[in-house]
Amino acid sequence: MATIEVNGKPVDAKPGEMLLDTLKRAGVKVPTLCYMEGLFPSGACRMCVVEVEGQRTLIPSCACPVADGMKVQTHSPRAILARKTIVELLLANHPDDCLYCVRNGSCDLQGLAEELGVRQRRYAGRKNEYFVDTSSPSIVRDPEKCILCGRCVRVCEEIQGVSAIDFIGRGSKTRVGTTFNYGLNVSNCINCGQCIMVCPTGALHEQSHIKEVMDALSDPDMIVVGQHAPAVSVTLGEEFGLKPGADVDGLMTAALRQLGFKYVFDTSFTADLTIMEEGSELVKRIKEGGTLPMLTSCSPGWIKFVEQEYPDFIPNLSSCKSPQQMMGALIKSFFAARKGVDPKKIFSVSIMPCTAKKFEMNREEMIHDGVSDIDAVLTTRELARIIRMRGIDLNTLSPDSADTPFGERSTAGKLFGATGGVMEAAIRSAYYLLTGTELGELKVQAVRGLDGIKEAKVMIGKLEVCVAVVSGLQNAAKVLDDVRAGRRNLHFIEVMTCPGGCIAGGGQPYHTDLDAVRGRLQALYAIDRNERLRVSHANTDVERLYDEFLGQPLGEMSHRLLHTHYAKRELAI
Repeated sequence: MATIEVNGKPVDAKPGEMLLDTLKRAGVKVPTLCYMEGLFPSGACRMCVVEVEGQRTLIPSCACPVADGMKVQTHSPRAILARKTIVELLLANHPDDCLYCVRNGSCDLQGLAEELGVRQRRYAGRKNEYFVDTSSPSIVRDPEKCILCGRCVRVCEEIQGVSAIDFIGRGSKTRVGTTFNYGLNVSNCINCGQCIMVCPTGALHEQSHIKEVMDALSDPDMIVVGQHAPAVSVTLGEEFGLKPGADVDGLMTAALRQLGFKYVFDTSFTADLTIMEEGSELVKRIKEGGTLPMLTSCSPGWIKFVEQEYPDFIPNLSSCKSPQQMMGALIKSFFAARKGVDPKKIFSVSIMPCTAKKFEMNREEMIHDGVSDIDAVLTTRELARIIRMRGIDLNTLSPDSADTPFGERSTAGKLFGATGGVMEAAIRSAYYLLTGTELGELKVQAVRGLDGIKEAKVMIGKLEVCVAVVSGLQNAAKVLDDVRAGRRNLHFIEVMTCPGGCIAGGGQPYHTDLDAVRGRLQALYAIDRNERLRVSHANTDVERLYDEFLGQPLGEMSHRLLHTHYAKRELAI
């Protein structure tokens, strides 16, 4: 260990690490804008500058390796003035519409202005004028609010491996845009929303469905039905000051009823249904020599990635719809018939941790005879806005339970919210489907955790099944490239678009850090550990649905409602 002096106090440091990392570990807060933990520092914004004894200029702490004996002043008058000037210059070219901005109250630029005491305009000039790109079904891009920190560019290229956006133009005309600055809808954007999660301002945000949902709730002729994804209940509480991982499942259901939702279902139910269909599909492929490895199909960003970047793997994709779309299809068919109502009178809303679900609901494969499986998708953030808009206090509500016939769910279905959860649920049920007995130890430790790529070998009877779990599309590309190169031992691959899975999706609360993701992950594991029903195939409501309506997994009715197809996607540019 090296020893440096920070603000007059000794601090231990690891030789070669960046000064900012040392300061963070020592509890010294230095503001940043372009910094992204785990990625090579770019030093673009200069917000993290500090004064180092012996250096004439201020040093960006994110890109300065520590050295033994270094003496640092993190908040000297010179450093504070430099940071304040940077914020003032950014604000000089920034729209003055904070009251109307979706990030009002959660904007990093706004927060830095408050922290540094920016209370008057010292710089003025002509502001940049750009069109707002609303072409994407999932993401709105407002270049006028972009401060060129580069975080969205880096997450899209270095973490997701998509590179849908980049810096274009030169000098004062530099901006972030797509190829030829066309709309996101004709780019190779996969709608994951990870760019939104790292954007410090309102330059990127989701396409809002709040108005459509509020209008439906106000329409006496519409039956508004809601479903909520497994990950939402362990993240929504953070919007109301609860610790990461606090499970507000019952409180959220009660809030939805107060908002006017006629029926509320848990998407974990159709996660169980997905396992019955997907597990049966895997067993069939293994027994009959079908296309392997089979790839999961729950994550719509991943599906689009395959369609446009790896179309030769389309036959490997499971034909199952995602749990969201399965629930939507059942609501507009089985549920509508059971209640004796016209499916067109049902407004089906899904509450998801994911912006790509807004894209998925609009896919032509998800619309039948003019009726969409899903009519609107709210992110976790959007639901929180509606709850606050209606003046509902979660802390004063009594927990409520989901409606039947889609109310019961296993903890295996709940695990879908985390990377490895689909695989763990599938292994539990595939073991039963192949052997007729339950897996001895239901916890499959090898597929748990936040590692980007995990692999496991599971003995199912005399058959050794090799599986892989991947989160983040850069990691997915590595695994697919291995398979392309000749790897043949994998049977099943789970892919989540977002690193960590749905608990870290593009629709989750802003300012999500790794500690919050870990808290959410542990909450899902605790639910699985403490509840009784832990396997999808033992869900009695799922069994009843097959008996009364679907027939059997992979049957004719199941294929018509719960399965779909995919095709190579040609980019427009």
